[in-house]
Amino acid sequence: MLPQNIDTNIDRISSLDFSIKRLGEPAIESGLKDVIFVDDTERISYCADDNVNQSLREAGKAVPAFVAAGPRRRLFHDAPWSRVAIVTCGGLCPGLNDVIKALVNTLWYIYGVDNIYGIQYGYKGLVSGHGLSPIHLNPDIVDDIHMQGGTILGASRGEQSTEEIVRTLDRLNINMLFAIGGDGTQRGAHDIALEAAKRGVQVSVIGIPKTIDNDLNFMDKTFGFETAVEATSSVISCAHNEAKGYYNGLGLIRLMGRDSGFIAASASLANSLVNFCLIPEVDLFLQGDKGFLQALERRMISKHHAVVAVAEGAGQNLMTAEKQRDKSGNILHNDIGIFLKDEIKKYFRQRELEINIKYFDPSYEIRSIPACGMDSIFCLHLAQHAVHAAMAGMTDLVVGNWHGYFTYVPITLATSARREIDPHGQLWQSVLLTTRQLKYSSPVV
Repeated sequence: MLPQNIDTNIDRISSLDFSIKRLGEPAIESGLKDVIFVDDTERISYCADDNVNQSLREAGKAVPAFVAAGPRRRLFHDAPWSRVAIVTCGGLCPGLNDVIKALVNTLWYIYGVDNIYGIQYGYKGLVSGHGLSPIHLNPDIVDDIHMQGGTILGASRGEQSTEEIVRTLDRLNINMLFAIGGDGTQRGAHDIALEAAKRGVQVSVIGIPKTIDNDLNFMDKTFGFETAVEATSSVISCAHNEAKGYYNGLGLIRLMGRDSGFIAASASLANSLVNFCLIPEVDLFLQGDKGFLQALERRMISKHHAVVAVAEGAGQNLMTAEKQRDKSGNILHNDIGIFLKDEIKKYFRQRELEINIKYFDPSYEIRSIPACGMDSIFCLHLAQHAVHAAMAGMTDLVVGNWHGYFTYVPITLATSARREIDPHGQLWQSVLLTTRQLKYSSPVV
């Protein structure tokens, strides 16, 4: 039986519009051989629940579905006349160079596009006056860049003039722009697509979602996330060794996760030495029967050591300092790691109990490393599907992955909200079972 509020859910779900914009009707026959073409009518269902889909049909409402990613039989852009720009924006993330390499190789070898330009230092490189010239890219230049962390193009934060960016694209005769970045980058890409359409500049603006926090909407995962989780394992092991090496030893690890705790939660499952996992989606209380400090004290009385993994966005309600914003407009959270370390020290000092804290913050180290094997494969697929979309004349989209299928998602939907952990969902319940942190939330009998 469906829940009583299913009508509300149906209305919300049926209102989702996954249609993709095009620059015009594709009229050029694709020259690709030995490939499986995807028809423009092929869709990937948004909702995996057949009961919900049936309810939508019975209510006379459309069943929302993503446009399936993949190569098309007809193209809009003519490869010999095409000029491409690739830009990387925002913070560093494992896999950026993998995406750049896969874009260049797919354009060059599969479609025969040989005018490919790397834009230096994000959108700043598309604004005159900064002295940043485009870098000509080819397969030889990108041959081994996947072995490096970071991005060979450089990145930057901060808003740039959309009008000036479009004028630059028009002046350079760019007809495909690939924007690799997070929600801020993709909102910028959306603005570029709108401005280009207003000015009659026919450029396919394709986003490749980059957020190491794995928090972009309408997609199951983004590149860099698996690498980040894998890289936390050695840090957690070190924190555990340090904690066990001292009486009432505490290994406190601050991990990335500005608004979503996917890295902290997944890391706690991947290396089950973590005793407490703290994420933004679950309120953090320091005092009281459910207070973290009392629970930590009970753990110390019982085991004399503990490992705590805390996402950077957790416990922001506990800190009163005024919030700042970065150049892209993102809220800069107060440092929960330092705050917790100080609060733990103060609490144990007041209780006249010994505590030996070892603090770890591997954020910059993790985001700067090369991608792991599975992430590299994922980057390759994202880039290939991005090129397929651009060559077919699609625009104002990001490439996504939903229920195991690659999809095209309108940028406005992908950036409409952040994806978060459901505190009642399977992932968080698994974390609670693995860490057993609730065991210490009530007095020890």
